[in-house]
Amino acid sequence: MKKSRGRTSRKRRRKHLKSFMDGVNCSHKLEYIKLKKWLKERGFEDSNLRPAEFWETGRGLMTTKALQAGDLIISLPEKCLLTTGTVLSSYLGGHIVKWKPPVSPLLALCTFLIAEKHAGEKSPWKPYLDVLPKTYTCPACLEPDVINLLPKPLKQKAQEQKMMIQELFTSSKAFFSSLQPLFAENTGTIFNYSALEWAWCTINTRTIYMKQPRRECFSLEPDVYALAPYLDLLNHSPNVQVKAAFNERMRSYEIWTNSQCKKHQEVFICYGPHDNQRLLLEYGFVAMNNPHSSVYVSADTLLKYFSPLDKQREAKISILKDHDFLENLTFGGEGPSWRLLTALKMLSLGPDEFACWRRILLGEVVSARNEQQALDTAAKICQVLIEETQHALLQISQLKRDRENLKPHLALVEMLRSEDLKILQKSAEILCNLNLGT
Repeated sequence: MKKSRGRTSRKRRRKHLKSFMDGVNCSHKLEYIKLKKWLKERGFEDSNLRPAEFWETGRGLMTTKALQAGDLIISLPEKCLLTTGTVLSSYLGGHIVKWKPPVSPLLALCTFLIAEKHAGEKSPWKPYLDVLPKTYTCPACLEPDVINLLPKPLKQKAQEQKMMIQELFTSSKAFFSSLQPLFAENTGTIFNYSALEWAWCTINTRTIYMKQPRRECFSLEPDVYALAPYLDLLNHSPNVQVKAAFNERMRSYEIWTNSQCKKHQEVFICYGPHDNQRLLLEYGFVAMNNPHSSVYVSADTLLKYFSPLDKQREAKISILKDHDFLENLTFGGEGPSWRLLTALKMLSLGPDEFACWRRILLGEVVSARNEQQALDTAAKICQVLIEETQHALLQISQLKRDRENLKPHLALVEMLRSEDLKILQKSAEILCNLNLGT
């Protein structure tokens, strides 16, 4: 008897797990009911998509029917989109038009989001604002202790991102103050740093690319952002292909799939062929088994392996710089990239070989010694990066025990580092086989 009960409960567990892997439908939640009603009033026809919670990706959209390549996933009417046009036709419009020097399209959208969120119940955009994330996991929002655990090239970009928001905040203070007639409360408390950080992250992580007409009241920065309620619940997968564009005739933003999707499964779109460092920087997440992922080697790391006594060192560095070979040097799933090996071969040229540097850039073999030295150096760099990554993972697990509040952010960096480790170990294996071959 016991045996069969165990089998039944196992079956039930499997069924429950399958439904959880498929996703738990969230359409019944009040926030989504209100959002759907709000979208319908703006002309959005109910599609086959339902908001759901997924085991791996969190919140997303599931399909209620099987999708084939060439099917329309979603068509969002222009009235549902939030653009700089929306901002200009609001109560903020007159203030933006008068302000000199002109504000950027990005700042106009940030200002609108902060003001509407502050308006609460009075905001016509409330149903959308209520489903936006309350916090973000872009590097700009991470604690310094967590940023320190990022790979060196990403750590630098994260600090630049933080600084960019800080500078935007400082340079916008006078503009925010000019909006005081619109508010009963002090604008300094409404448009504070954390409000701007939240608005900036909302735009950076959620907007679709949609070119707007050039307007004199804005600075020269590109005006290409549009927030797309409901559509922005679609998560990214590097393994799908979609076609997305604004349909001028229908006056709606459309996404068509080039992939299949089974009924009740999560519908994915692709944000672009981004590696995990870019995904974390721009969107605040990491994709497992991302085919585009790579581990970056900084120019500083690279140069440590070459003697400062080499008389041609400066000339080699100068050539690499001029031909843009000191950036985007990576290890990937197929080993060291061609760019990385080219830079290593250039730096490995012997004094008698230096005159042949152009052949290196053309991908030609200069000598067996040069090829071997480049491979040996690549293997050394790879090994050091493996050790660095393992050390970072150890620090993360220790910090997770001590700092409960940082756990979600640490888990994200841990995922990035674990994916990096897989790539580096695969590269080390490839390099070892190449050396055995030679």
